[in-house]
Amino acid sequence: MITHKTKYALKSLMVLADEKADAGEALRIEEIAERSGAPKRFLEHILLDLKRAGLIGSKRGRKGGYELIKEPRRISIADVLRLIDGPMAPLPCLSRRAYRRCEDCKDEQTCRVRAVFGGFYATYIVMIESLTLADLQRDSDPLARFSVTENAPGE
Repeated sequence: MITHKTKYALKSLMVLADEKADAGEALRIEEIAERSGAPKRFLEHILLDLKRAGLIGSKRGRKGGYELIKEPRRISIADVLRLIDGPMAPLPCLSRRAYRRCEDCKDEQTCRVRAVFGGFYATYIVMIESLTLADLQRDSDPLARFSVTENAPGE
């Protein structure tokens, strides 16, 4: 389950991506909050994280505000999830970026819990790594391409 913070980060990025596509102007935090449904006070911290990560920039002055500085197709949903919430792996021994051996595990190779979670986590990672902000922008169902049909070929 993603946190509210990640949900607001994704919604804010979509607002900024839509603005870039439409007018290309910077948006004030109040506008982003209104369009994304994120509380302004909460959004300040999120936008700062996104700015530090190089996804958005800010301008000062009368026409100041925030703007997307990285192309939507170059912003991975997985990277946003990791940026805001940290590692995504269900077990620390499965994490690529924050690997930690489980204290109660004698042998990772024979651990049945790791095997079960590793299988679906690998599928999840393939899917989430391939999704970008551009996919969320243009598609009402960006995961449709991963759908499994009920009657697969050969059945």
